[in-house]
Amino acid sequence: MAHPFLSDAWFTEVESLIAGFGDLQIPPAMKAAQLNITVTGSPLGDVEVSVVDGIFSRGHRAGAPTRVRLDAALARKIFVDADNVAGVQGFLAGEIHVDGDLPTLVAMQTSEPSEPQLALARRIASITA
Repeated sequence: MAHPFLSDAWFTEVESLIAGFGDLQIPPAMKAAQLNITVTGSPLGDVEVSVVDGIFSRGHRAGAPTRVRLDAALARKIFVDADNVAGVQGFLAGEIHVDGDLPTLVAMQTSEPSEPQLALARRIASITA
């Protein structure tokens, strides 16, 4: 069953997929980034998410050194479609606003996801409406 991107049901399903996936072989640069992300333009309003240890989850985390703001369409390309190029292009076009540790974010965005991460992204895409 597909769930709307960033909805509570979607997060619950994504958390279940991540927990059952095993070792995602997350590249070190992705694992090092700690981000608080505000996704704007969602039918649900602004949605707060975070990336800690390379894992995308709901809510902001205290102490994350980098804050990112982007719209829902671009967030979907990056986090559901695993399109790193969209992230770089969005940043260069001014569609992603960053406050904080920019070098760590750039290193994360330019890292290639592992095969398990890509497989997980395909599963997440399959449950995303």
